[in-house]
Amino acid sequence: MAVDLATIAPSTEPAQDVRKLRQVFASTTAQSCPTHYNFHMHTIASDGRLQPEQLAEQAVANGLSGFAITDHHSVAGFRSAQRWLENYTSPAARPHLWSGVEINAGLLNCEVHILCYGFAPDSDAMQPYLQGHSVTGDRYRTEAVVKAVHKAGGLAVLAHPSRYRQPAALLIPEAARLGIDGVETYYAYDNPRPWRPSPKRTALARELGDRFGLLHTCGTDTHGLSLLQRL
Repeated sequence: MAVDLATIAPSTEPAQDVRKLRQVFASTTAQSCPTHYNFHMHTIASDGRLQPEQLAEQAVANGLSGFAITDHHSVAGFRSAQRWLENYTSPAARPHLWSGVEINAGLLNCEVHILCYGFAPDSDAMQPYLQGHSVTGDRYRTEAVVKAVHKAGGLAVLAHPSRYRQPAALLIPEAARLGIDGVETYYAYDNPRPWRPSPKRTALARELGDRFGLLHTCGTDTHGLSLLQRL
């Protein structure tokens, strides 16, 4: 089952404000990304091309209300962007930055990616997943990743559910059974210009997410030099 937010004391850290994040996810639509919110982006801390400071600067320039940096198995980019925002922007111009990371995990005999948000970056539960590489053994299981994120006070989301060897119609229900909180519903699988969610895959993720009581997220999965595109 998903994390019970009522059992978690509200964090005073904006990066860990899960209650606010949950409200944003609950109201996310196809129009939310990429000019209002963006919850899937990479920096040079993993396999992206942007410096974290450049990414944060673009987030401000694009007028984002909130975002998360989701480097693979690292929060180094998040920490650098957080420092830049605090030092070079006024509170009024500062978008809300949540903690984020993307973790490899096993689900139904294939590898999937779990996006994690709003967790305490220094939590002991998350440290095995923040070493710059995929884990092995029991920690590799999706259920273990979800439990770790929940223990750290965050939310877990199944990334781009139609990009794996197993179909989304099987992966989303199984992930929900294992306690996942949401699904990356709005995703541009073919990297169109301008960015827009893939209609058929979005409709499927939306229907399945609603059926299993999941939150819906959006993100460009930026790996290049613009937050408005994947590549």
